[in-house]
Amino acid sequence: MNVLSIQSRVVYGHVGNAAAGFVLERLGHEVWPIDTVTFSNHTGYQTFRGRVHGPEELAPLVEGLSLIGVLPRCDAVLSGYLGQAGNAAVVQEALEQGRAANCRALYLCDPVMGDRSSGLYVKPGIVETFATRLCPMADIMTPNAFEVELLTQGSTATLDDALAATDRLLARSLNRDAIVVVTSLTREDADPGSIETLARQGDTAWLVTTPRLEVPIYGSGDVFSALFLGFYMEKPDLPETLARAVSAIFAIFEASARDPGAELALSAAQDRLRQPPRFKPQRVR
Repeated sequence: MNVLSIQSRVVYGHVGNAAAGFVLERLGHEVWPIDTVTFSNHTGYQTFRGRVHGPEELAPLVEGLSLIGVLPRCDAVLSGYLGQAGNAAVVQEALEQGRAANCRALYLCDPVMGDRSSGLYVKPGIVETFATRLCPMADIMTPNAFEVELLTQGSTATLDDALAATDRLLARSLNRDAIVVVTSLTREDADPGSIETLARQGDTAWLVTTPRLEVPIYGSGDVFSALFLGFYMEKPDLPETLARAVSAIFAIFEASARDPGAELALSAAQDRLRQPPRFKPQRVR
């Protein structure tokens, strides 16, 4: 299947399209990348070089795809790090054109804004852009716990809090079958040596728990979103997709823990992405 992926690009390392593209291709999907930024490396290093690309650069790329007639073959749009709020218009245009030609085209919105350790690391206006423009259009949203709290002004301290926050996100959605997957969930009422992923659709909720590993976090959300989308396109079953995506990202974390560094060990773990799921979701609603 064909995925139009609109997110960041680095020369060195595995974040944004430099991570998602590899994962989706290893799962057998074609990736059409549009890069919202081009940086030497991710911003977790002490320094980086490069620049943000604005809609005046990105919109012609979408137009070019339309002119050569490939947008009807787009099966999904994946968006991540925007670089600037104005790039949301490019995502919307790509999605609208793709869905006009293929009404079954999925949209996965990964609202990349920050995390617990780094805090908020995006430009002003991007939080509101995700909350009011892109997330409501999405079939699948994959925020981490920090980002859910930003989007909903709520809490994820307990399971009830996290469920209430995802209720608020789903209530804003234009799609009654929308899915929210919350990653990096560390609740006050859970084992401190574990980390959880919560998935919601309609009135149902599924929770997967894995051991916590000390590994690089940069790019992990980008990789998870690509895994989830890739598996869901193959078989749109929420608990099965959740189990496969969580198990695959954990395999990457294990490989990264064996080879400590500042980047995820994607190449080392690539043959384990399709192994049978090790972690099963528990229904919590």
